[in-house]
Amino acid sequence: MDHTLANIKAFLLTNLGDTFPDSVISIIMLAGIAIVAFIAYFLCKGILHIVGIAIDRTPTKWDDDLLDDRFMRSVSMLAPALIVNWLLPAFFVASESGYLGWIKVMTSFYILWAAVRIIVIFIDNVYTAMSGRQRTRPYAVKGIFQMLKLIVISLGVIVAISILIGKEPVAILTALGASAAILMLVFKDTILGLVASVQLTANKMVHRGDWIVTDRHNINGEVLDVSLTTVKVRNWDNSVSTIPPYALITESFRNYAPMQVSGGRRVERSIYIDMETVRFCTDDELQRLASLGWIPSDNHAKSARTVNLTLLRQYLDHFLATHSEVNQSMTYMVRQLDPTQSGLPLQMYFFIRQTAWKEFETIQADIFDHIYAIINEFGVRIFQTPSGHDMRLLSTSDHSKK
Repeated sequence: MDHTLANIKAFLLTNLGDTFPDSVISIIMLAGIAIVAFIAYFLCKGILHIVGIAIDRTPTKWDDDLLDDRFMRSVSMLAPALIVNWLLPAFFVASESGYLGWIKVMTSFYILWAAVRIIVIFIDNVYTAMSGRQRTRPYAVKGIFQMLKLIVISLGVIVAISILIGKEPVAILTALGASAAILMLVFKDTILGLVASVQLTANKMVHRGDWIVTDRHNINGEVLDVSLTTVKVRNWDNSVSTIPPYALITESFRNYAPMQVSGGRRVERSIYIDMETVRFCTDDELQRLASLGWIPSDNHAKSARTVNLTLLRQYLDHFLATHSEVNQSMTYMVRQLDPTQSGLPLQMYFFIRQTAWKEFETIQADIFDHIYAIINEFGVRIFQTPSGHDMRLLSTSDHSKK
């Protein structure tokens, strides 16, 4: 091929040398190289278009995402520069004209830019393909792909500088190594973000769509995006907060995503009982409660020792054990806590099957509506701080006695 190009050059110089000056012959050869470059571009574009049609007809989808039209166009743009870079030395020598050297440099810049663009587009396509798959969408890999693009672009800049100043890229890397401390200071957040993104992904600590809470940063909402330098969270009040990824590594945060897929969302709520209403049950009370099916019938034999609060706890424990929305495979219990100035805390601890917020709150409210209504049936009263209405009733009662 080089011999053929040499023959073409000799033919042009022999047949045009007597008619045109050397400058005109150079322009003719440059125009010919440009025409060949354009033909190569359209030829490559057509071939890649056919390849794209073949890719679209394949049953797999990964190749459609990785080798899309944008990637094909970027590859076709590389063809004319390669043709110019190949033909220019064959028709000209570096000493013939100074501007030919600049054409060579600009062509090298263009090839470098096109190559970097192809790699960056391919990295973007890989990330887009992963984001579009159900299995890989939750993984917080955006920061890793951003770092890969940053590395590729940085290497491209180093090679471009080496082309411009005529030195090897290794020499430039050596010079940069001497200023590594300054570079680490400048790119501190980027480096920390990369390390944090890798740790978050490798340890599966957070994914897009997770519900996280960070008390220090006052964040409570759904993770929208995890990038190289920021984690974007949409709070439940529809505001958006951003924090650096390394904040999730160095500080504590809560991730409620495992709860959402576990089949149970915890309820841990206490009702304060007025301790003055805790007493032994009478026979009539036991018979009434047994007739309603709220206590076992064998409690009739121990009326002198049966406490109304004990019966209430047994009833509530049975109520939770038979409720269709309570997950009985998880822990559920009714327990007493230490007495307080506001009464005796009777805590209900259980898990509701529905984890979606609205459904969870509705079921929880229904359960406690029933508990509030049933408590008085056992002769137990909920402790409540006296209100203004209570004070007015007390005042009215005092006046009536007078």
